Amino acid sequence: MTLTTILIIILILILVGAIPAWPHSRSWGYGPSGIAGVILIILLILLLMGRI
Repeated sequence: MTLTTILIIILILILVGAIPAWPHSRSWGYGPSGIAGVILIILLILLLMGRI
C-alpha cells in the first residue's frame, strides 16, 4: 500500500467517527469534526504541493 492509500483510509475512519450520531460521541461537540477538517486541509495542501 502506498502512503496516499493509508492516509485516505485513516481520513475516512476519522470522518465516520466524527459523526455525532453515535451514543458515545454526542457530547463531544464539534471537536472531532474540527480535527478531521484540519487533517483534510493539511492533506490537501500536501497533495497540491506534490509531497504525497
